Amino acid sequence: MVQHVEIAIIGGGPAGLMVADRLSAAGLSVHLYERMPTVGRKFLQAGKGGLNLTHAEAESAFIRRFGQQADRLYPYLQRFSAQSMRDWAASLGVETFVGSSGRVFPQDMKAAPLLRAWVHRLKQQGVIFHLRHRWLGWQDGLLCFEHQQECQLVQAKQVIFALGGASWPHLGSDGRWTELFRAQGIAVTTLLPANCAFQVDWPDWLIERYAGTPVKQVEIHFQTQARIGEWVMSQQGIEGSLVYALSADIRDHLLTHPSAQILLNLLPYQSIAQTQQRLSIARGKRSWSQHLKKCLGIDGVRYALLKALAPPDVWQNRQRLAEHIHRLPLALTGIGSLEEAISTAGGVDWSALDAQLMLQAMPDHYCVGEMLDWEAPTGGYLLTMSMATAVVVAEHILNKTEPTTHVSD
Repeated sequence: MVQHVEIAIIGGGPAGLMVADRLSAAGLSVHLYERMPTVGRKFLQAGKGGLNLTHAEAESAFIRRFGQQADRLYPYLQRFSAQSMRDWAASLGVETFVGSSGRVFPQDMKAAPLLRAWVHRLKQQGVIFHLRHRWLGWQDGLLCFEHQQECQLVQAKQVIFALGGASWPHLGSDGRWTELFRAQGIAVTTLLPANCAFQVDWPDWLIERYAGTPVKQVEIHFQTQARIGEWVMSQQGIEGSLVYALSADIRDHLLTHPSAQILLNLLPYQSIAQTQQRLSIARGKRSWSQHLKKCLGIDGVRYALLKALAPPDVWQNRQRLAEHIHRLPLALTGIGSLEEAISTAGGVDWSALDAQLMLQAMPDHYCVGEMLDWEAPTGGYLLTMSMATAVVVAEHILNKTEPTTHVSD
């Protein structure tokens, strides 16, 4: 038996929910299909440390975060901006605030109340949720969903794919859709880790003592880029917000090279000359760890990094020691797994889509969110642009389906 629907949205993440919100609010009949028992699972996971909705920086700086795709994505950001995100949260009864870093959060920092209010509104607007429905592809031109070990066929006038990337697959997005798209001749670029960790061959003693320790207020240099912030030492290597901010360029380098060298600046707020001057204080009977703590404030994990990575002869030359404190080389030997990355790069190639994100080869079939070929650092950029692509598609569908009003003379 074939189910006939007006709008079929496949995927219950933020992008899929936003399309459903806009279309159902306008009175369209919307059916949303999600393979998990509940919707918004990655949204909830992202909110465990405080839900970062968007960023309050200027639009010109905001759009630059999308790198090579900035010009292509800018029209979407104009349709749904960072302020639009805050207005959307407010429409659900959730007020937001701007943190010291410019990131925007709900007042209570939680994702669950926002998601509950959103799902409640969608149900009130008539959205019908089909949970535990895994999309298997097409059968005789119809959408096929696995539900209770059977194939359920759906014919829809408009289809919106919101299938996500391939990170955190246990939450719903496993990237299997890429094979189904390619089988239909739809161009898909390879999914890669984004905002990801990197591998380091740490000494055993360093891992045993400092694995899981945050390294705060340091600078990372890679090629022409330099950022100050915080990262975390893991058993496998390095991760955290500072690493993620540089991860796209480091990842792309490691795809064609056996390793990538970054430089750590353990004292980013002072010059090498100042460090040399302070190191000139007589050490006396103090150990190096005591001396560096006293004259430079370097101790704990930062001292351990210097001890592990600086050549032994550096400690006999204060000038060279100062240089290594500010430019400590660290070799990254590999890329963290796609499954454990924060997000995904790659996806549906832009050549397969028109400006309204409709598939060129499939009229009335659209793609939104992270399954498109773009990436951005953490900081609310991913969520904002996912929502923006959803709004663009919803507005286009509404413009097509809006009834024509005839005015008599």
